[in-house]
Amino acid sequence: MKSPLLSQAGAVPAEGRDDGVAAHYGDLFREQRALAGGTGLVDLSHRGVLTVTGDDRLSWLHLLLTQHVSDLPAGQATEALILSANGHVEHALYLVDDGATVWIHVEPGTQGDLIAYLESMKFFYRVEVADRTGEFAVVHLPAGSIAEVPDGVAVRETAYGRDLFLPRADLEKYADAAGPLVGILAYEALRVEAHRPRLGFETDHRTIPHEVGWIGSAVHLQKGCYRGQETVARVHNLGKPPRRLVFLHLDGSEVLLPGPGTPVRLAADGAEGRQIGFITSSARHHELGPIALALVKRNVPVDAELLAGNTAAAQEVVVEP
Repeated sequence: MKSPLLSQAGAVPAEGRDDGVAAHYGDLFREQRALAGGTGLVDLSHRGVLTVTGDDRLSWLHLLLTQHVSDLPAGQATEALILSANGHVEHALYLVDDGATVWIHVEPGTQGDLIAYLESMKFFYRVEVADRTGEFAVVHLPAGSIAEVPDGVAVRETAYGRDLFLPRADLEKYADAAGPLVGILAYEALRVEAHRPRLGFETDHRTIPHEVGWIGSAVHLQKGCYRGQETVARVHNLGKPPRRLVFLHLDGSEVLLPGPGTPVRLAADGAEGRQIGFITSSARHHELGPIALALVKRNVPVDAELLAGNTAAAQEVVVEP
């Protein structure tokens, strides 16, 4: 979905997984400062939107998701995962129930596979799943924003701000009223700063929730059975995940950011040393400078100096070894 807000003054299109919205509108750090200060609107209209309706919607989702949602109060935001039978992360869902409908947004382009899986699990439950991406656009207002939310719009309110499921036809009009516009690069920089994992960035085909810090926020350890639960319980109770997420402060003298997939090594071993991890996300932060998230082997010492490609990096623990 290509956003109409790309026609706004200064808009520079994003690339890769965030294709379809603006990377920035001409001043990355100004946009970051605005977002961190509680003003601005982030266009997330490229994300997939789906709804689940019907009397059994919450009890049914409870059987499929890693989160406890059977008694989810109306208006309370949560996030959840769908795992493979082996406990690997397949989908990340950001959802809220408005009392009649569960509203969900997901990574761009993943809604088709998610809906296919949900449809295959309906059986005799009184639920209906619908792809609403063509009708509704997600926009984000930061914590502290005083922008008004239109009547009847579903809202996910979290510690980081509010996600609105806005009618797509109203996107331009609402952006004019609730701006200034903030690009996805500023939003991503604050996400990296907050150590929040993102599907397809901090995850690959073998990621389990423990590695990236999703236990608690997206995985409830006291709920009933769901696909992949045995792996979650076994690792939580008896072992440790093979990898762990770390936050990196990167050497600010380097011109280029090490991008996703850049090998991470121990600084003591040099740039030709054994790879012990890789960059998952990187950003330029308005206060911290260049920063990144990375997945490294669990046994990497927490005080070890690292190299991301040829860039020196100091680590902070996100997931305990």
